[in-house]
Amino acid sequence: MTNIPDTRVPYLDLKAQYSAIRPEIDKVVSKVIVDSAFIGGPFLKAFEEEFCQYCGTAMAVGVSNGTDAVRLALLACGVGPGDEVITVPNTFIATSEAITMTGAKVKFVDIDPQSRNMDVRLLEAALTPKTKALLPVHLYGRPADMNPILEIAKAKGLRVVSDGAQAHGARYRDRGIGQYGDATTFSFYPGKNLGAYGDAGAVITDDAEIARKIRMLRDHGRTKKYEHEIEGFNCRMDGIQAAVLSVKLRYLDGWTELRQKHAARYCSLLRDIPEIQLPLEDSDTSSVHHIFAIEVDRRDEVQAQLQAGGIETGIHYPIPLHLQPAYSHLKLGRRSFPVAEAMAQRALSLPMFPELTNAQIDRVAEAVRSSVRATAA
Repeated sequence: MTNIPDTRVPYLDLKAQYSAIRPEIDKVVSKVIVDSAFIGGPFLKAFEEEFCQYCGTAMAVGVSNGTDAVRLALLACGVGPGDEVITVPNTFIATSEAITMTGAKVKFVDIDPQSRNMDVRLLEAALTPKTKALLPVHLYGRPADMNPILEIAKAKGLRVVSDGAQAHGARYRDRGIGQYGDATTFSFYPGKNLGAYGDAGAVITDDAEIARKIRMLRDHGRTKKYEHEIEGFNCRMDGIQAAVLSVKLRYLDGWTELRQKHAARYCSLLRDIPEIQLPLEDSDTSSVHHIFAIEVDRRDEVQAQLQAGGIETGIHYPIPLHLQPAYSHLKLGRRSFPVAEAMAQRALSLPMFPELTNAQIDRVAEAVRSSVRATAA
Protein backbone atom coordinates (compact mmCIF):
# COMPACT_ATOMS: atom_id res chain seq x y z
CA MET A 1 0.00 0.00 0.00
CA THR A 2 1.40 3.40 -0.98
CA ASN A 3 1.85 5.91 1.82
CA ILE A 4 0.28 9.21 0.83
CA PRO A 5 2.00 12.16 2.52
CA ASP A 6 -0.18 14.31 4.78
CA THR A 7 -0.35 17.70 3.07
CA ARG A 8 -2.74 19.18 5.62
CA VAL A 9 -1.39 22.32 7.28
CA PRO A 10 -2.73 22.82 10.81
CA TYR A 11 -3.45 26.27 12.15
CA LEU A 12 -1.58 25.41 15.35
CA ASP A 13 0.41 22.36 16.48
CA LEU A 14 0.95 22.22 20.23
CA LYS A 15 1.95 18.56 20.11
CA ALA A 16 5.03 19.40 18.04
CA GLN A 17 6.20 21.89 20.64
CA TYR A 18 5.66 19.46 23.51
CA SER A 19 7.54 16.71 21.68
CA ALA A 20 10.60 18.95 21.38
CA ILE A 21 10.79 19.73 25.12
CA ARG A 22 9.05 16.69 26.59
CA PRO A 23 11.89 15.46 28.85
CA GLU A 24 12.19 18.85 30.57
CA ILE A 25 8.45 19.27 30.93
CA ASP A 26 7.85 15.78 32.28
CA LYS A 27 10.69 16.16 34.77
CA VAL A 28 9.50 19.46 36.21
CA VAL A 29 5.84 18.42 36.39
CA SER A 30 6.89 15.31 38.27
CA LYS A 31 8.91 17.44 40.69
CA VAL A 32 5.91 19.66 41.45
CA ILE A 33 3.87 16.57 42.25
CA VAL A 34 6.59 14.95 44.35
CA ASP A 35 7.11 18.21 46.27
CA SER A 36 3.32 18.73 46.62
CA ALA A 37 3.84 22.38 45.65
CA PHE A 38 0.46 22.66 44.00
CA ILE A 39 -0.68 26.25 44.63
CA GLY A 40 1.78 29.15 44.62
CA GLY A 41 4.99 28.20 46.38
CA PRO A 42 8.56 28.00 45.07
CA PHE A 43 7.70 27.24 41.46
CA LEU A 44 5.47 30.30 41.19
CA LYS A 45 8.03 32.50 42.92
CA ALA A 46 10.74 31.29 40.53
CA PHE A 47 8.61 31.95 37.45
CA GLU A 48 7.59 35.41 38.65
CA GLU A 49 11.24 36.35 39.12
CA GLU A 50 12.21 34.95 35.73
CA PHE A 51 9.30 36.57 33.88
CA CYS A 52 9.82 40.08 35.25
CA GLN A 53 13.52 39.86 34.41
CA TYR A 54 12.62 38.73 30.90
CA CYS A 55 10.18 41.62 30.50
CA GLY A 56 12.49 44.23 32.04
CA THR A 57 10.17 45.16 34.91
CA ALA A 58 10.58 45.17 38.65
CA MET A 59 7.74 42.80 39.54
CA ALA A 60 5.53 40.07 38.12
CA VAL A 61 2.50 38.57 39.82
CA GLY A 62 1.20 35.24 38.59
CA VAL A 63 -2.57 34.77 38.53
CA SER A 64 -5.14 32.25 37.38
CA ASN A 65 -5.69 33.45 33.79
CA GLY A 66 -5.40 36.42 31.46
CA THR A 67 -8.88 37.72 32.18
CA ASP A 68 -8.19 37.91 35.89
CA ALA A 69 -4.86 39.56 35.13
CA VAL A 70 -6.69 42.46 33.46
CA ARG A 71 -9.37 42.62 36.14
CA LEU A 72 -6.95 42.61 39.07
CA ALA A 73 -4.63 45.13 37.41
CA LEU A 74 -7.52 47.54 36.91
CA LEU A 75 -8.75 47.07 40.46
CA ALA A 76 -5.23 47.65 41.78
CA CYS A 77 -5.16 50.90 39.79
CA GLY A 78 -8.32 52.08 41.53
CA VAL A 79 -10.83 51.37 38.77
CA GLY A 80 -14.34 50.70 40.05
CA PRO A 81 -18.04 51.54 39.84
CA GLY A 82 -18.79 54.85 38.16
CA ASP A 83 -15.56 54.84 36.15
CA GLU A 84 -15.07 54.38 32.42
CA VAL A 85 -12.23 52.46 30.80
CA ILE A 86 -11.46 52.97 27.12
CA THR A 87 -10.40 50.04 24.97
CA VAL A 88 -10.90 48.74 21.41
CA PRO A 89 -13.72 46.65 19.92
CA ASN A 90 -11.49 44.26 17.93
CA THR A 91 -10.30 42.05 20.74
CA PHE A 92 -11.47 38.96 22.61
CA ILE A 93 -14.27 39.64 25.06
CA ALA A 94 -11.95 38.90 27.99
CA THR A 95 -10.54 42.42 27.64
CA SER A 96 -13.87 44.16 27.99
CA GLU A 97 -15.52 41.78 30.45
CA ALA A 98 -12.60 42.32 32.82
CA ILE A 99 -13.48 46.01 32.79
CA THR A 100 -17.12 45.27 33.54
CA MET A 101 -16.15 42.92 36.38
CA THR A 102 -14.56 45.86 38.21
CA GLY A 103 -17.91 47.67 38.13
CA ALA A 104 -16.64 50.16 35.55
CA LYS A 105 -18.17 50.86 32.15
CA VAL A 106 -16.59 49.80 28.87
CA LYS A 107 -16.04 52.52 26.29
CA PHE A 108 -14.69 51.76 22.82
CA VAL A 109 -12.61 53.70 20.32
CA ASP A 110 -11.96 52.61 16.76
CA ILE A 111 -8.68 51.24 15.47
CA ASP A 112 -6.06 52.41 13.04
CA PRO A 113 -6.53 50.59 9.71
CA GLN A 114 -2.82 49.91 9.30
CA SER A 115 -1.66 48.91 12.78
CA ARG A 116 -5.06 47.41 13.76
CA ASN A 117 -4.47 48.79 17.26
CA MET A 118 -6.07 51.69 19.13
CA ASP A 119 -6.28 54.80 16.95
CA VAL A 120 -4.70 57.38 19.22
CA ARG A 121 -6.05 60.18 17.03
CA LEU A 122 -9.54 59.33 18.32
CA LEU A 123 -8.63 58.93 21.95
CA GLU A 124 -8.97 62.45 23.32
CA ALA A 125 -12.44 62.89 21.81
CA ALA A 126 -13.55 59.73 23.64
CA LEU A 127 -12.51 60.99 27.08
CA THR A 128 -15.14 62.06 29.59
CA PRO A 129 -14.95 63.18 33.24
CA LYS A 130 -15.63 59.54 34.16
CA THR A 131 -12.63 58.15 32.25
CA LYS A 132 -10.32 56.46 34.74
CA ALA A 133 -8.04 54.29 32.61
CA LEU A 134 -6.93 53.47 29.08
CA LEU A 135 -6.63 49.84 28.04
CA PRO A 136 -4.78 49.41 24.73
CA VAL A 137 -4.46 45.90 23.31
CA HIS A 138 -1.27 44.70 21.64
CA LEU A 139 -3.26 42.82 19.02
CA TYR A 140 -1.79 39.81 17.20
CA GLY A 141 1.55 40.44 18.92
CA ARG A 142 2.10 43.95 17.53
CA PRO A 143 2.57 46.67 20.17
CA ALA A 144 0.08 49.50 20.32
CA ASP A 145 1.41 53.04 19.81
CA MET A 146 2.19 53.58 23.48
CA ASN A 147 3.96 56.96 23.58
CA PRO A 148 0.99 59.12 22.52
CA ILE A 149 -1.30 57.02 24.73
CA LEU A 150 0.95 57.71 27.70
CA GLU A 151 1.14 61.41 26.85
CA ILE A 152 -2.65 61.69 26.90
CA ALA A 153 -2.84 59.68 30.12
CA LYS A 154 -0.27 61.87 31.84
CA ALA A 155 -2.01 65.07 30.76
CA LYS A 156 -5.40 63.82 31.98
CA GLY A 157 -4.29 61.94 35.09
CA LEU A 158 -5.34 58.53 33.77
CA ARG A 159 -4.08 55.04 34.45
CA VAL A 160 -2.76 52.88 31.60
CA VAL A 161 -3.09 49.10 31.75
CA SER A 162 -2.23 47.30 28.50
CA ASP A 163 -3.39 43.87 27.41
CA GLY A 164 -0.37 41.88 26.25
CA ALA A 165 -2.14 38.52 26.04
CA GLN A 166 -0.88 38.03 22.48
CA ALA A 167 2.41 39.87 22.80
CA HIS A 168 4.88 38.03 25.05
CA GLY A 169 8.30 39.50 24.26
CA ALA A 170 7.05 42.21 21.89
CA ARG A 171 8.99 45.48 21.84
CA TYR A 172 8.00 49.07 21.21
CA ARG A 173 10.80 51.49 20.36
CA ASP A 174 13.47 49.09 21.64
CA ARG A 175 11.80 48.48 25.00
CA GLY A 176 9.55 45.66 26.12
CA ILE A 177 5.84 46.47 26.17
CA GLY A 178 5.77 45.94 29.95
CA GLN A 179 7.92 49.03 30.42
CA TYR A 180 5.07 51.31 29.32
CA GLY A 181 2.17 52.33 31.55
CA ASP A 182 1.14 51.32 35.04
CA ALA A 183 0.82 47.59 34.34
CA THR A 184 0.78 45.08 31.50
CA THR A 185 -1.23 41.88 31.61
CA PHE A 186 -0.59 38.51 30.01
CA SER A 187 -2.47 35.32 29.32
CA PHE A 188 -0.67 31.99 29.26
CA TYR A 189 -3.54 30.10 27.65
CA PRO A 190 -2.05 27.02 25.93
CA GLY A 191 -2.16 28.49 22.42
CA LYS A 192 -0.28 31.68 23.34
CA ASN A 193 3.34 32.29 22.36
CA LEU A 194 4.20 31.45 25.96
CA GLY A 195 1.50 28.97 26.88
CA ALA A 196 0.85 26.92 29.97
CA TYR A 197 -0.78 23.49 30.04
CA GLY A 198 -3.99 24.95 31.38
CA ASP A 199 -5.10 28.45 32.34
CA ALA A 200 -2.66 30.97 33.80
CA GLY A 201 -1.85 34.67 33.58
CA ALA A 202 0.36 37.40 35.01
CA VAL A 203 0.65 41.13 35.60
CA ILE A 204 3.99 42.92 35.33
CA THR A 205 4.63 46.35 36.78
CA ASP A 206 7.26 48.66 38.24
CA ASP A 207 4.77 49.93 40.83
CA ALA A 208 5.23 48.14 44.15
CA GLU A 209 1.81 49.18 45.42
CA ILE A 210 0.04 47.78 42.36
CA ALA A 211 1.91 44.50 42.77
CA ARG A 212 1.06 44.38 46.50
CA LYS A 213 -2.64 44.90 45.84
CA ILE A 214 -2.75 42.25 43.11
CA ARG A 215 -1.04 39.73 45.40
CA MET A 216 -3.75 40.36 47.99
CA LEU A 217 -6.60 40.35 45.49
CA ARG A 218 -5.53 37.04 43.91
CA ASP A 219 -5.53 35.28 47.30
CA HIS A 220 -8.69 36.30 49.15
CA GLY A 221 -7.27 39.67 50.20
CA ARG A 222 -4.85 38.20 52.68
CA THR A 223 -1.48 39.54 53.76
CA LYS A 224 -0.58 36.36 55.62
CA LYS A 225 -2.40 33.20 56.59
CA TYR A 226 -5.85 33.95 58.01
CA GLU A 227 -5.25 37.72 57.99
CA HIS A 228 -7.29 39.48 55.30
CA GLU A 229 -6.78 43.19 54.73
CA ILE A 230 -9.53 43.31 52.10
CA GLU A 231 -11.98 40.98 50.41
CA GLY A 232 -10.37 39.44 47.39
CA PHE A 233 -10.76 36.51 45.01
CA ASN A 234 -9.39 33.06 44.34
CA CYS A 235 -7.18 33.87 41.34
CA ARG A 236 -4.00 31.97 42.13
CA MET A 237 -1.65 30.31 39.64
CA ASP A 238 -0.94 26.66 40.37
CA GLY A 239 2.53 25.22 40.71
CA ILE A 240 2.39 22.96 37.67
CA GLN A 241 1.58 25.87 35.35
CA ALA A 242 4.37 27.98 36.87
CA ALA A 243 6.89 25.16 36.46
CA VAL A 244 5.86 24.54 32.84
CA LEU A 245 6.12 28.25 32.07
CA SER A 246 9.62 28.44 33.56
CA VAL A 247 10.76 25.72 31.17
CA LYS A 248 9.09 27.26 28.15
CA LEU A 249 10.29 30.78 28.92
CA ARG A 250 13.84 29.64 28.16
CA TYR A 251 12.74 28.82 24.61
CA LEU A 252 10.56 31.87 23.99
CA ASP A 253 13.14 34.03 22.20
CA GLY A 254 13.97 31.21 19.82
CA TRP A 255 10.31 30.56 19.11
CA THR A 256 9.74 34.28 18.55
CA GLU A 257 12.61 34.41 16.05
CA LEU A 258 11.03 31.54 14.13
CA ARG A 259 7.65 33.29 14.11
CA GLN A 260 9.27 36.44 12.77
CA LYS A 261 11.02 34.47 10.03
CA HIS A 262 7.74 32.79 9.13
CA ALA A 263 6.00 36.17 8.93
CA ALA A 264 8.74 37.55 6.70
CA ARG A 265 8.39 34.55 4.39
CA TYR A 266 4.62 34.95 4.20
CA CYS A 267 5.06 38.64 3.37
CA SER A 268 7.63 37.96 0.65
CA LEU A 269 5.33 35.40 -0.97
CA LEU A 270 2.11 37.42 -0.72
CA ARG A 271 3.30 41.00 -1.13
CA ASP A 272 2.59 41.15 -4.87
CA ILE A 273 -1.10 40.28 -4.49
CA PRO A 274 -2.98 43.61 -4.55
CA GLU A 275 -6.17 42.11 -3.08
CA ILE A 276 -4.38 41.26 0.17
CA GLN A 277 -3.51 43.63 3.01
CA LEU A 278 -0.55 42.31 4.99
CA PRO A 279 0.38 43.16 8.59
CA LEU A 280 2.05 46.54 8.91
CA GLU A 281 5.84 46.50 9.12
CA ASP A 282 7.72 49.46 10.60
CA SER A 283 10.84 50.23 12.61
CA ASP A 284 9.05 51.37 15.78
CA THR A 285 7.69 47.98 16.74
CA SER A 286 8.85 44.40 16.95
CA SER A 287 5.86 42.10 16.60
CA VAL A 288 6.02 38.58 17.95
CA HIS A 289 3.37 37.43 15.45
CA HIS A 290 1.11 35.49 17.75
CA ILE A 291 -1.35 35.68 14.86
CA PHE A 292 -0.50 36.31 11.21
CA ALA A 293 -3.68 37.87 9.85
CA ILE A 294 -4.14 39.07 6.32
CA GLU A 295 -7.15 41.06 5.14
CA VAL A 296 -8.98 40.12 1.99
CA ASP A 297 -12.41 40.70 0.43
CA ARG A 298 -14.79 37.73 0.29
CA ARG A 299 -12.89 36.32 3.24
CA ASP A 300 -15.35 33.54 4.00
CA GLU A 301 -15.11 32.19 0.46
CA VAL A 302 -11.32 32.27 0.58
CA GLN A 303 -11.35 30.50 3.93
CA ALA A 304 -13.70 27.81 2.64
CA GLN A 305 -11.42 27.11 -0.32
CA LEU A 306 -8.39 26.86 1.92
CA GLN A 307 -10.22 24.50 4.26
CA ALA A 308 -11.20 22.31 1.31
CA GLY A 309 -7.53 22.18 0.36
CA GLY A 310 -6.44 20.99 3.80
CA ILE A 311 -5.27 24.33 5.20
CA GLU A 312 -6.64 25.36 8.57
CA THR A 313 -7.19 29.06 9.29
CA GLY A 314 -8.84 31.22 11.94
CA ILE A 315 -10.78 34.46 12.20
CA HIS A 316 -9.81 36.93 14.93
CA TYR A 317 -12.45 38.24 15.46
CA PRO A 318 -15.61 37.82 13.34
CA ILE A 319 -17.93 40.02 15.45
CA PRO A 320 -16.60 43.26 16.98
CA LEU A 321 -17.41 43.57 20.67
CA HIS A 322 -19.81 46.49 20.28
CA LEU A 323 -22.01 44.30 18.03
CA GLN A 324 -22.02 41.33 20.41
CA PRO A 325 -25.34 40.59 22.15
CA ALA A 326 -23.51 40.92 25.47
CA TYR A 327 -23.08 44.66 24.79
CA SER A 328 -26.45 45.45 23.29
CA HIS A 329 -27.13 47.63 26.34
CA LEU A 330 -24.49 50.07 25.06
CA LYS A 331 -26.76 50.74 22.05
CA LEU A 332 -23.88 50.89 19.60
CA GLY A 333 -25.10 49.91 16.16
CA ARG A 334 -23.32 49.21 12.92
CA ARG A 335 -20.97 51.91 11.64
CA SER A 336 -20.18 52.96 15.20
CA PHE A 337 -16.58 51.82 14.64
CA PRO A 338 -16.26 51.34 10.88
CA VAL A 339 -12.60 50.37 10.74
CA ALA A 340 -12.99 47.57 13.29
CA GLU A 341 -16.17 46.41 11.55
CA ALA A 342 -14.46 46.29 8.15
CA MET A 343 -11.56 44.35 9.58
CA ALA A 344 -13.95 41.84 11.16
CA GLN A 345 -15.28 41.09 7.67
CA ARG A 346 -11.87 40.81 6.03
CA ALA A 347 -9.38 39.37 8.53
CA LEU A 348 -8.11 35.83 8.00
CA SER A 349 -5.51 34.25 10.26
CA LEU A 350 -3.06 31.93 8.51
CA PRO A 351 -1.19 29.05 10.18
CA MET A 352 1.45 30.43 12.54
CA PHE A 353 3.51 28.50 15.06
CA PRO A 354 7.28 28.07 15.50
CA GLU A 355 7.42 24.56 14.12
CA LEU A 356 5.95 25.50 10.73
CA THR A 357 8.22 24.47 7.86
CA ASN A 358 9.13 26.55 4.84
CA ALA A 359 7.38 23.98 2.68
CA GLN A 360 4.17 24.42 4.66
CA ILE A 361 4.37 28.21 4.42
CA ASP A 362 4.97 28.00 0.68
CA ARG A 363 1.98 25.69 0.32
CA VAL A 364 -0.25 28.04 2.32
CA ALA A 365 0.88 31.07 0.33
CA GLU A 366 0.24 29.38 -3.00
CA ALA A 367 -3.19 28.22 -1.84
CA VAL A 368 -4.03 31.76 -0.68
CA ARG A 369 -2.94 33.13 -4.05
CA SER A 370 -5.10 30.63 -5.93
CA SER A 371 -8.10 31.16 -3.65
CA VAL A 372 -7.96 34.95 -3.88
CA ARG A 373 -7.75 34.78 -7.67
CA ALA A 374 -10.65 32.33 -7.85
CA THR A 375 -12.95 34.42 -5.63
CA ALA A 376 -12.04 37.63 -7.42
CA ALA A 377 -12.82 36.18 -10.86
